[in-house]
Amino acid sequence: MAMACSGHIPAVTQPQPRTPPLACRSRKTLSSRLRFLREDPAPPRRLRASPIKNAPFARRSGGPAVVAMAKPDPLRIMISGAPASGKGTQCELITKKYGLVHVAAGDLLRAEVAAGSENGKQAKEYMEKGQLVPNEIVVMMVKERLLQSDSLENGWLLDGYPRSLSQATALQAFGLQADLFILLEVPEEILVERVVGRRLDPVTGRIYHLKYSPPETEEIAARLTQRFDDTEEKVKLRLRTHHQNVEAVLSMYKDITIKVNGDAPKEDVFAQIDNALSKLLEEGKATSGSLAA
Repeated sequence: MAMACSGHIPAVTQPQPRTPPLACRSRKTLSSRLRFLREDPAPPRRLRASPIKNAPFARRSGGPAVVAMAKPDPLRIMISGAPASGKGTQCELITKKYGLVHVAAGDLLRAEVAAGSENGKQAKEYMEKGQLVPNEIVVMMVKERLLQSDSLENGWLLDGYPRSLSQATALQAFGLQADLFILLEVPEEILVERVVGRRLDPVTGRIYHLKYSPPETEEIAARLTQRFDDTEEKVKLRLRTHHQNVEAVLSMYKDITIKVNGDAPKEDVFAQIDNALSKLLEEGKATSGSLAA
């Protein structure tokens, strides 16, 4: 018997592919991401995650939109040079532009002693006996200062330290690694001239130089004194000590060292340093941008 036809042919429903469970999708996504990270070359500088709220491409999971963006760590810089090589001047210029925390071992030692900290008390015992403060005490002071919150947040500039291989090794053991090691190079005869010509104003504490930065008045000139360790004999001894140790220190940081001509106007010296620091920052930004893309 022929069946009545209503003129309507029901649509044929195609079977839909099954959606994999969430756990499977997550494993696939994770596998893809791990494969990407393995293939991606290691970044030249460490990166840290920075949460950004309300980003349009952020994945929502029941709360505010958050996406992890790679952000370069603050700069960690070491600067070294012989006595009178200009470290103090360049440190002022660097910290002014880049906002790094300036850490000088000598200043840190005096501050710890004045504050009466545990490290300061130990150091004071040696200083009162006219003895050198052991490396173990100084490196602990430096370590604790570099790990304080302002240094971690803003970056740091370690001035004139480490001065020996043992100090450099101790810093490395604590995981304190720099991004850049700056060595200021100045001919020895220029260094001797810079030191021997220095004079101290006992009233204001200001340092003058008879040739490069003479006093403003005769009254000031009349009261200037020479520091006991600014004689030619003692500065040459300090220079010998510096030269004996600097090569060993450089061996620890040879891959991140730049040598800067310090026998030039301070603006020109800083231009060399500024160029190197700017490149470091650009490398960090480029790496963080590629990982966040």
